[in-house]
Amino acid sequence: MSHFAKVGRVPGDPILGLMDAFRLDPNPAKLDLGVGVYKDARGLTPIPHAVKLAEQRLVDTETTKTYVGGHGDAAFGRLLLDLVLGIGNPLEAAGRAGATQTPGGTGALRLAAEFIAHKLPGRGIWLSNPTWPIHETIFAGVGLAVHHYPYVDAANRLDVEAMLAALDQVPVGDVVLLHACCHNPTGFDLGADDWRRVLDVVKRRELLPLIDFAYQGFGDGLEQDAWAVRLFAEALPELLVTTSCSKNFGLYRERTGALIVCASDSEKLTDVRSQLAFLARNLWSTPPAHGAAVVATILGEATLKAQWVAELEAMRSRVAELRRGLVDALQPYGLAERFAHIGEQRGMFSYTGLTPEQVARLRAEFSVYMVGTGRANVAGLDFSRIDDLAKAISAVC
Repeated sequence: MSHFAKVGRVPGDPILGLMDAFRLDPNPAKLDLGVGVYKDARGLTPIPHAVKLAEQRLVDTETTKTYVGGHGDAAFGRLLLDLVLGIGNPLEAAGRAGATQTPGGTGALRLAAEFIAHKLPGRGIWLSNPTWPIHETIFAGVGLAVHHYPYVDAANRLDVEAMLAALDQVPVGDVVLLHACCHNPTGFDLGADDWRRVLDVVKRRELLPLIDFAYQGFGDGLEQDAWAVRLFAEALPELLVTTSCSKNFGLYRERTGALIVCASDSEKLTDVRSQLAFLARNLWSTPPAHGAAVVATILGEATLKAQWVAELEAMRSRVAELRRGLVDALQPYGLAERFAHIGEQRGMFSYTGLTPEQVARLRAEFSVYMVGTGRANVAGLDFSRIDDLAKAISAVC
């Protein structure tokens, strides 16, 4: 008898498959715009100097490797709340907000999914179309009914009116997932007036927002990127926020994130957090400590925090300049207007508007790798390669 005889094979993750194909490509001029990590001018994903200093401090002063509690490092949670909701925000003062540390932003999403599925039965969840593919599998995997609202139209433009019209039909009480900034995968972000209109619909339909905040500091700046989260936190009695330290602290492999809960009062927050700790116990028991300790060390010390903020701003500015540089480089080919949206988008990713056929040609003829939907990681580009990329795009368009 074979116990595994009926176990089939899952198709490989398309992005991981893209990584493998890129690695095996012998072309010295190959360009990886697929994998969602920040890269510097050398093509490396750097460790911020502030992180290295914090790690050295931990090596010198850390006295134990015992478990952290179910909600993780308390200092990390407190300082992350300040980063997301603002220092001195009234929710913390009233005991209405708390952070539960998770293994990365993905872990935060999974914990939120478990909470919704087990403690808010019957709720559906609504995702933007398109969204990060793992959103789909995480929420479907816990048995939630997954639905979609439109986000970009057929012309590859943000379609706020269609989004609002769809949200206005969502069943009362359902959960709506929103991207705080640097929308993944499109790079199209809502403006301030758009956010206010979404908030109006959320209030009218009594929806529970789950705001995915994986890219704080990569859009318009640390404080600016948090604007929508703080708007919703101030206006609503209840809110879920998932946050990640992978990109802005460069802690990809340390798996450092959190699920933030805002509740109507301190007693209800305690109730919810008790459920989160119980659910987390059955998922990962307690979260990994190192990345959270690094973040707490940086955010808790003024000099280190200032250095980190400067390094993050340099990364953000570089990506924005790469976007503008690519649009400028397409000008001689008469394509600048067609791809002007690349310069208007925010964050690492861009829905370029390239078709699957054009993406396939870029890979086959020029060793330019990006996801088949035309989503490109702009942070994988280099100023010295912008003209080459523009020429390649012109050849397939």
